[in-house]
Amino acid sequence: MIHDLIQWTIHWAQTDYGTIALFIIAFAESSFFPIPPDVLLIALSIISPQIALFYATVSTVGSVSGGSFGYLIGLKGGRPILEKFFSHEKIQLVHNYFERYEAWAIGIAAFTPIPYKVFTISAGVFYINFKKFMLVSILGRGGRFFIVAGLIMLFGAEIKHFIQNYFELFTIVFIALLIGGFMLLKKLPIPGLSKETKT
Repeated sequence: MIHDLIQWTIHWAQTDYGTIALFIIAFAESSFFPIPPDVLLIALSIISPQIALFYATVSTVGSVSGGSFGYLIGLKGGRPILEKFFSHEKIQLVHNYFERYEAWAIGIAAFTPIPYKVFTISAGVFYINFKKFMLVSILGRGGRFFIVAGLIMLFGAEIKHFIQNYFELFTIVFIALLIGGFMLLKKLPIPGLSKETKT
């Protein structure tokens, strides 16, 4: 199913609606869609490296907007929304990260393969300051997308050739990192974790 979703995401780069699709996917991934917008961002940037930074901007605006929507879902829906989609262990884990890092925990999730959507919804549930939420989301998401687009734009044909040859492997590795995000979180020591959370 994930492979089919990746192929479906990539195919938009070959259409006239690539930019619109990039925004929608970036928006959706921040609250419920499983495939990161990086997949389509890379494909579009390879086709048109001269406007790669524009695609990074679209990804950032879409993703942060989607993150705000996730925040609203958490704020209005409360903990029952989290418990419907995520296990108690994951919720407690994210809660402890917020207690330790506050809003910067969102920035970590926004920049890394750690699932960003869990943090956006949780931020609303745990009443994280919205201005801080927006700031770290912009820094995290923007930093991530502009690095990807910037590399393609700066190194041009060389990195374009490399990504084209290893694109499928790259996306598989990225998705694997995404799925393994919480495995990384569980390995890191967080003060205040209950025994139930650690098991």
